[in-house]
Amino acid sequence: MQIAVFSLAFLVAALCAGVMGYAIQRGATCTVAAVDEVVTQRTVRRLLSLLEAALWVAGGLVVAEALDMLPKMPAGYAVSSWTVIGGALLGIGAYINGACVFGAIARFGSGEWAYLLTPLGFYLGCLSVAAVFGMPMPRKLDDTSPILQASAWLALPFVAFALWRVARSLRKDDRASLRARWHRALAERIWSPHAATTVIGVTFVVMLLLVGGWAYTDVLAELARGMTAGVGARTVLALALLAGAALGGWTAGRFRSTRIGATQALRCLVGGILMGYGSLLLPGGNDGLILVGMPLAWPYAWLAFATMCVTIALAQLAGRAFAQPLDKGVA
Repeated sequence: MQIAVFSLAFLVAALCAGVMGYAIQRGATCTVAAVDEVVTQRTVRRLLSLLEAALWVAGGLVVAEALDMLPKMPAGYAVSSWTVIGGALLGIGAYINGACVFGAIARFGSGEWAYLLTPLGFYLGCLSVAAVFGMPMPRKLDDTSPILQASAWLALPFVAFALWRVARSLRKDDRASLRARWHRALAERIWSPHAATTVIGVTFVVMLLLVGGWAYTDVLAELARGMTAGVGARTVLALALLAGAALGGWTAGRFRSTRIGATQALRCLVGGILMGYGSLLLPGGNDGLILVGMPLAWPYAWLAFATMCVTIALAQLAGRAFAQPLDKGVA
C-alpha cells in the first residue's frame, strides 16, 4: 500500500506510532525482560502480555475482515530449518544486545544512546545476510491465513473479549472516579505489561488499517534490500515511534542521558547485526513476528518466536552458570 505523507490517514498513523513508542517505553516492553522474568522469578506475566498483544492484533484483523475493511495482508512463509536458525539468531542477538527490538526502543526512550546502534546493526545484518549465508529468501505460502479464513465466526468472540476487558478495567475496586483513575494512570512511571501491550496491539491495528502492515525493523530490512517504495513515509513513522518513546521516558522522569561506553556500543552493534541476520532468514524481527505473523497464525512465526525465547533462556542460564551474565540491566 502506498502511503500518502501528510494525508489525514498518515497523520493519524504517525500519532499511533508515537503512542506505540510511548507504551513500549512506559511498559519496558521487551522479550528479553519477559524471558528473564520466567528464568529468575518463575512467572510468565510479561510473556503472556506479549502474547496478548498478538491476540489484540488478531482480533482487530478478524473484525476488520468481517467488516470488509482489511487491506492486503503480508504473506506467510514456509517452515524450514532456517526458521529455527533465524529464531535462534534473534535470541542470541537480543541477549547480547540486552534487549530485543522492542526493548531497544524502550532503552532509547530512557536516554541510553548506545541503543541507537541496535537499529544500525540490524540494518548492517540485513545488508550482509545473503553474503554470509548464501541462501535464498524464504518461500512464500499461497494459502490464506487461517485466522482470516475463520474471521466470520471469530469476530463475535473477540468483541465479547474486548468488552470484558474494558468492563474489567472499569470495575470499581475503590471510590476513585474514572477521571481520577485516568490521571493516575498517566502519572504512573511504569505501566503494567498488560496495559502497555494492549495499547501496542490496538495502535498497530489502527496503523495497519490506515497505512498497511508496518514495523520499524521492516523499514531497515527494506532499505538493506534496496526496496525504496514508500520508505520515506515509513521512516517518518519510525521517527514518530522513537519520539513517542523519548516522550514516555521524559514524562515519567526516567530519561537520563547516558554516555555511550565502548563495551555497550559493541554489544548493541553486534546484537543488532545478529538480529538482522535472523530477521531475513525468517523473515521478520520479533516485532513483526508478534504483531503480524503470530496474529495471522502462521506456523513459522510461532516457531521462530518460541525458538527465540528458548535461546534467550538458555543464554541467560549459561551466563549465570559462568557468573558473567551479559543481560545485566535488562529493560
